[in-house]
Amino acid sequence: MTDPNARLELPRALCTITAGARWQRVTIGESGAAVFRLQYAHGAQHYLKIAPDRLAEDLEQELRRLQWLADRAPVPRVLAFTQQQAASYLLTLAVPGLNAAEPQIIARPARLVQLLATGLRLLHALPIDDCPFNHGMDAEIARARQHLEQGLVDEADFDDARAGWSAHDLFGELLATRPSSEDRVLTHGDYCLPNVLSDDGQLSGFVDLGRAGIGDPHRDLALAARSIRRNVGAEWVAPFFEAYGLESPDPAKLAFYQLLDEFF
Repeated sequence: MTDPNARLELPRALCTITAGARWQRVTIGESGAAVFRLQYAHGAQHYLKIAPDRLAEDLEQELRRLQWLADRAPVPRVLAFTQQQAASYLLTLAVPGLNAAEPQIIARPARLVQLLATGLRLLHALPIDDCPFNHGMDAEIARARQHLEQGLVDEADFDDARAGWSAHDLFGELLATRPSSEDRVLTHGDYCLPNVLSDDGQLSGFVDLGRAGIGDPHRDLALAARSIRRNVGAEWVAPFFEAYGLESPDPAKLAFYQLLDEFF
């Protein structure tokens, strides 16, 4: 069946669940999946991610993490997951609130950095004894190598400081700058402003958790710092670290994890 607004062929089960919804394409984000906001007359709101076959594993990884985090952190509740032909579909209940990249939230940077720090402290304090998702440095470097070998690294999307580099040169730099030690906490994996939600000024949840798992806290701190710098200015990075409780983050680790992110 085809949704008349989205013009998409949907599995029959999803057609039943989403009947009557008003569809809107969500363009923020870089996952590669198509994302739609589904609004219903009775006020409910869902999100539907549709991944092509080449990204099916990524969507399955997000599903597994949402299921594991369901009773541990404020994350979207999974309503349905299905696969049909050359696509995978993940339907979730919307988390209340606005993402932290919205203009009304960016307009108050002091409150914003407190919000981001609160979210990270919450995630990093979660017990990890039974967490099955490993994103330590060895595992992440192996994934980066795999993406390199499969031609999945977008050289045109490198940060300005690395514009013109080849993916192979970047991987060499990654190996050369690998930190000698790492700590272990539950990390988000893509902790940037659009993936943190706020409702009435308070933290309300996290989204885009397909790379969540055990890793060094600088894995999140590095991407948060970069996102803060891009959205509200470099002068707010230090207040963020202070609010998190880390007055002197490791600059080598920050640089390493920002470099690592170029491979994903």
